[in-house]
Amino acid sequence: MAAFAHWMAIALYIATTGVAAATLYRQPQNDKQPLLLGLFAGALIAHGLSLSHTLLASDGFRFDLLAVMSLITWTVGLLLLLLSLRHKLTLLILVIAPLAALALIGAQHAWSGPTPRAEISPGIAAHAFFSIAAYSLLTLATLQAIYLYWLNQQLHNHRPGGISRFLPPLQTMESLLFGLIAFGQLLLTAALITGALFVDDLFGQQLVHKTTLSIFAWILYSILLWGHWKRGWRGNTAVRWTLSAFAVLMLAFFGSKLALEVFLPQQ
Repeated sequence: MAAFAHWMAIALYIATTGVAAATLYRQPQNDKQPLLLGLFAGALIAHGLSLSHTLLASDGFRFDLLAVMSLITWTVGLLLLLLSLRHKLTLLILVIAPLAALALIGAQHAWSGPTPRAEISPGIAAHAFFSIAAYSLLTLATLQAIYLYWLNQQLHNHRPGGISRFLPPLQTMESLLFGLIAFGQLLLTAALITGALFVDDLFGQQLVHKTTLSIFAWILYSILLWGHWKRGWRGNTAVRWTLSAFAVLMLAFFGSKLALEVFLPQQ
């Protein structure tokens, strides 16, 4: 069952990618949005089934880098599907679907052993949930920021045509961006608070870089939100702050796991 769900999810993600590409380059009257969302939903269901077998090992829980990347792409995809019910986000689906398929393939190979079940307390579980949810939302916000930068360049160069004709207006996309960042910042705040309360030795040798960089990313996101609400920051200014904050967060989240699981064990 797990193997069937795994390969079914990959096949549906590939089909989703193809339909998304066709939707973007065809005329509006040939729009395949219902088919696209149906395929994407099916891929996410199969991905979720496969992921449940990946994360729940017989002797514990898998939280290694490749398993977490698969979980994050699934969470981002689920959030994107829900947002697509109100906004036409075909371009973002075109980006996420193949990434999720690659993450599924990668998750079949573990870089470290599972975490024993006895080590996962409710507080640690809450911290893990808030961390992954925050990272997923802020990943989606970053993809949104990259799209906004591209759209701003199109408008600046007086080339508003192409696939931008099939996407929501700039103002709608900017509102969505800051909504994602604000919600993601709340979840990141919850992740830092639960980490301080339930993680032993949060500033210990193995966690100090992750904790410090996460706090720095939180500060950057806070400055961005303050600048937007108080100074009216938008456009490329908002994009630069978003990308900078996410780069720090990505270094905190994946950089520390990569170092601990790949490089340090070999020393």
